Formats: sequence, structure tokens, C-alpha cells
Amino acid sequence: MDDRVVGIDLGTSNSVISTIINGEPVVIADADEETIHPSIVSFLPDGSVLVGKRAKKKMRTDPAHTIYSAKRLVGRPFFAREITIASQSYAYEVVRGEDDNPRIQIYDRILSIEEVQAMVLRHLRKLAEDYLGEPVTKAVITVPANFSESQRLATKNAGEIAGLEVLRILNEPTAAALAYGYKQSIREQIAVYDLGGGTFDITLLELRDNVFEVLSTAGNTFLGGDDFDDQIVYKMLSTLKKKYEIDLSKNNNQRQRLRSYAEELKITLTDNEKASIMLKIPQPGSSSPLEIPFSITRSTFNTLGSRIVQSTFLVCDEALKLARLNSDQIDRLVLVGGATKIPLVRTMVEKYFFKKPLRDINPDEVVSVGAAIYAHSLSGANNRNIERSVTELEAEDLIDDEPLLIDVTSRGLSIATVGGFTEMIIPRNMSVPTRSSKQFTNSYDGQTQVRLRVFEGDTNREEESRLLGELYLLDLPASDRGSLQLEVTFQINADGMVEVSAKDLKTQIEQKVRLNVSGELDSEEKEAARSRSKDEVELVDLDDLLE
Repeated sequence: MDDRVVGIDLGTSNSVISTIINGEPVVIADADEETIHPSIVSFLPDGSVLVGKRAKKKMRTDPAHTIYSAKRLVGRPFFAREITIASQSYAYEVVRGEDDNPRIQIYDRILSIEEVQAMVLRHLRKLAEDYLGEPVTKAVITVPANFSESQRLATKNAGEIAGLEVLRILNEPTAAALAYGYKQSIREQIAVYDLGGGTFDITLLELRDNVFEVLSTAGNTFLGGDDFDDQIVYKMLSTLKKKYEIDLSKNNNQRQRLRSYAEELKITLTDNEKASIMLKIPQPGSSSPLEIPFSITRSTFNTLGSRIVQSTFLVCDEALKLARLNSDQIDRLVLVGGATKIPLVRTMVEKYFFKKPLRDINPDEVVSVGAAIYAHSLSGANNRNIERSVTELEAEDLIDDEPLLIDVTSRGLSIATVGGFTEMIIPRNMSVPTRSSKQFTNSYDGQTQVRLRVFEGDTNREEESRLLGELYLLDLPASDRGSLQLEVTFQINADGMVEVSAKDLKTQIEQKVRLNVSGELDSEEKEAARSRSKDEVELVDLDDLLE
């Protein structure tokens, strides 16, 4: 019997779980034979919790205690711009945790974002166990290609809280390409345009039989189908104010109710030129809501949404430039994510790439299917291929039916030096797994300890980069300025996660340290989540000093 591992597409709006049965991918359905499961969690006054489609029904009746779009919050520090935007518009309360990471307050409970996502993952796991009739403990979970180190780690934490062994964190577009090209002996360059509920990625890949090599990737982790819903909400708010003198712009609970109506209208417009709905607005002091008709045409929706689609093309331009390709050099176009079912999106993307997208791929399910294929390969005997380079494998003729994925870094990684500058250690778009080292020295006499600050970004200025984390090296031999030779090594594994080590080249003493990444739960906090839910100095670049 095959190992029962699963592939999970943990989405902003919806999630999907798949597995391999008798060599074929199967998308797991619930008791109602639905394969798309809302990534929504709702809390009732008695302490019980609803997840999935039952929770989605509470978005209109109890939006303040119903958590949606948590993926937009995961792995970000509380003071991030995206958290500020979300906290000002979401109906539920986003608060600051003691570690400066966002938390969600529901009644008297304070939950981490990872814990909320773990509830969704646990729900998916239960669906799979009911479907398969056996325990499910291992999974590959997908994330947007442009997710940061902290967002990837937070997602992995969520999986562990849900009781899963996370075999791999896999980029969503890469998973989609795997589902498309697996066992087809294809040799072509493809573009995966992935517009989900809350994130956007564009990834360019070269497929060579069972080798899936990412050429470049770019994205925006705060852009997606939610933004189309918001445009319709703005239209509703304007109509209510102008025609009925009702101003709901400052009421987040009411805005969330309108957002649920907007999503329904958006879906209706996929197959119709006009969509109508009866808005039910609660009235203070009355048990009967005020009913107001609202209609929107596809033409109006296209006008509202065209700027959103156009903004994705700036990201596409970036990815093509990194890969040194033109859009007409792409052989196939794969659309991924629920928002790509919007006719406006399909039309504009087709014009940008000068080709029609593939029609025989389900944009909602393809990422989960690819994750299941990869999970199955990791659990099988042929996982010897996973960490090897293409050159090694082709030279040894080891490539067989198992896929070899070669991904790239989505951002550069650098270390702070002096004067507010950073030194790039691993540039963007490097193939992973990868390893890179650089030598640094001390900036003053007698220095015995060093704080290493690690940044994410594609610039050499601290103020334009994002602080990823920091670590301390202590008890170094006291040295004159410029005499300490410290080799700092960054290593990125196949999950896209970073490990940092340092070696004093004079004594050959190596210190391996764990990066204190923003968004990471410590072991005690992780265990608590499981039980609830079942001398500072600057471095100098050694080469610069020698000059």
C-alpha cells in the first residue's frame, strides 16, 4: 500500500487537499462531494469552533468572530503595512502580541495566525482521514513563490500545530507546473500566472521531461481576488450613501457583510453579463433588516477591476526580465487560482502573453494535485533525486519517473555591515538548495562578540530592506581591528528556509546558530497552541578593509 501522504493548497479564500491513490492524483471531497473548502474559522459564544463552509455562513451573521483571509497576515510583523491595512478593514480584531507579531482576539481568546491556519489544516486533515479511512500525518503544503522566510516558517509551524509532519514547503506555481507536466515528457517553457484570493505570483519554468526548473519568479503577497471584492464593496458603499443616505464606510462589521455579497456577485458575473442581489442591512432597534436591491454589470466590474489586473503585469515584466525572456518565448500559459476564472483576467492575460491559456486545467485544484504528486515522490524509494543537481542526475542517468524540482530564491539575502549598508550573500533568483559564504572582520579593537542582522531584499541599504532576523556570536577571541576573520555562511534548503553559520578562520571554531525569525513560534507557544486546538557591534566587509 502507498504511503498516505497528502498535498495541501492552503489558500487565502479556499483550500484544497489531494493524495495519490493507485498511482493517480485524487482531490479529496467532503461528505457533500465538494472539493473546495473555505479557509474560514468561526467562533461561537459557547466556545465551539466552525471551520470551512459552515464557518463561511457566519460571515454575514457574525463577522466579528469569523476569521477570513488569515493568509494575508501570516508571518508578518505587527507593524507591517499589510497588517495595518487589514486591521483597519477586517471585522475581527487584530491585536499586537508580546513578540510584536499580530494576534487575533476572539471573545476572551488570543490566537496566533499560525493557530488559526492550523485549524483549517486540521479540518482538511480530518476530511482526508474520513475519505481514506486511515490516519494522515504527513503533508506537502504549498505557499506563494514570493513568500518570505518568516511566512514559510509560520506556515510550517501551522502544519506542525495541526499534527502534520510537513515534508516540504512547496511554491504554488511550481506545484501547478508539476501537475501539468508530470509524466508527459514535455520540453517547453511555461508561465504559471497564479492569482489567488489574497496573493499573486508569476513563475517561469523550463520543463525537460521530469525536470522542472524555475527560471524566475516574482509576486505580490497582498494582491488577489479579495481586491476585486473590495472594488465591488466600494461601489456598494457609494450607492448606499448617494441613493439611501446610509454611510457604512466606518463600520467594519457591515463592510464584511457587504464583502460576502460582493464575492457572490463576482462569481455570478463569471457566466453572466449582469448580477443582482438583495442587500440586507441590519437596522438599529429593529429585528428586521433593511432590504436594498443592488445590481452590477460585467462592464462596470471590468472597469473597476482592470487596474488590479494591470498591476499584475508589472510583476510579470519583472519575472520576464529576470529570466531574460520575452513573452512571445513562452510556449504555454497556465492559469492558477480562483481569480483567474474571472473573464476580465483571462482576456487581459491572454493579450499580455499573446497566447490562449490552457483550458484543461482546473485552476482551483491544480496546485493541490501537484503538491500531492510531490509528496508521493518524497515518500517513495526514489526520493534520492530531491537534493541533487541537474548536472549530477543527468550525468548519472538517474532521472526516472520521479520529478526533480529546481526552484529559485524569490528575494536576496544580505547581512548588515557599517553605515546602514548591507552586503549581499545570496542574490535573488539563485537556484535552491544553495549555499554561499563571505568573510567579514571586526570594526574595532578588542571585539569579542558580534550581532549579525540578516536582511531580505534586493538593495544594499538597510532602510530599503526588510529585517529577517538576527543572531549573536559570543566569546570570540579578542582581536585588533581588522584581524578577526569571520566566515558567514547562508544556506537555503529545498523549503526555501535559511540556516546561518559562522566560523572563526583562525581558530577553526565553527558556531552554528538558529535565526530568530519574526513570526516563528517558540516551542512552548507551539505546544500551547496544540493543546488549545487538540553587546552590539558592526561588521566590516573584509575585502573592503583590505582595499
